[in-house]
Amino acid sequence: MKIRRKTRRIRVGGVPVGGGAPVSVQSMTNTDTRDVRATVAQIRSLAREGCEIARVAVPDAKAAAAFRKIRAGSPIPVIADIHFDHRLAIACADAGADCLRINPGNVGGEKNTIEVLRAARANRIPVRIGVNAGSVEKDLLAKHGGPTPKALLESAARYLKICEKARFTALKFSLKASDVVTTIEAYRLFSRRYDFPLHIGVTEAGTIFSGTVKSSVGIGVLLAEGIGDTLRVSLTGPPEEEVRVGWQILKSLRLRHRGPEFISCPTCGRVSIDIVRIATEVERRLSHLPVPLKVAVMGCAVNGPGEAREADVGVAGGKGEGLIFVKGKIVKKVKESEIAAEVVRIAETLAAGKRRRK
Repeated sequence: MKIRRKTRRIRVGGVPVGGGAPVSVQSMTNTDTRDVRATVAQIRSLAREGCEIARVAVPDAKAAAAFRKIRAGSPIPVIADIHFDHRLAIACADAGADCLRINPGNVGGEKNTIEVLRAARANRIPVRIGVNAGSVEKDLLAKHGGPTPKALLESAARYLKICEKARFTALKFSLKASDVVTTIEAYRLFSRRYDFPLHIGVTEAGTIFSGTVKSSVGIGVLLAEGIGDTLRVSLTGPPEEEVRVGWQILKSLRLRHRGPEFISCPTCGRVSIDIVRIATEVERRLSHLPVPLKVAVMGCAVNGPGEAREADVGVAGGKGEGLIFVKGKIVKKVKESEIAAEVVRIAETLAAGKRRRK
């Protein structure tokens, strides 16, 4: 792991971004933004999963009109995501947005960008310049032969010049593509040249399975190189899954710790219990816990006792039974049918104790 790249710091509501602040986890609602109740309910659901910043699409004037109520009902900062009509960004800035996201490829040029920046300055909020491979300016596509990393970089640089002209510096940038290699290289190029905070992610990554793989590789490589200040995992599915995957990426790299870390064996012919069912049930029943906890569900004597011993609570499976470990010590032997319930019970007790000590 490389040392994190030094960047400027901005604030999205109460969440610091950049400047050494913890890498924050974002997601985006998929409700109709004009439906205030549904959108606020989803933001609250995301917050319960650990989402720290929410983003909502603002496609028209009705959505912009709903934004003020959405922000008032949200427990976390809310970013207004704007495409095509810069006037919607201005309306959301005035309605209490914690940040604006605009797309250089469709915001409408320098004049419109400067008007958005003026509104952001007046409301003391930052702006994300969000470059997407799918909407890079046509002249840059022609120049570079497609949405290459250099095309994404030049798009970001072009709009940075506009921001500098307007003397607006409360910025963060993203340079996303659906292609992992393009995304990684674009962020590398930007980070070598500029010190603005970066929102990282692989856009349009795919369904929960393929999108999780692509996002984990792309985001993981960047974070391992010290690049990235806030992230969003883009998945075709419930946005809560984006938050869960985002936290798993951060935990895997030891950058953040929230909720249980689950360890389970891949199964083989030595396993004599239904390890898949047990591990799945344990993870499902404990995934709501917010406190860090290491939980191991192992199926045989090869690595089972060692991994279970290193966990806060773990089980090493035998023939139709399992040894339960707590903090490195064997505490009991239970039948296979009782393993999941016992691990869950002990884990919840340990978690409750950690919460009381905070």
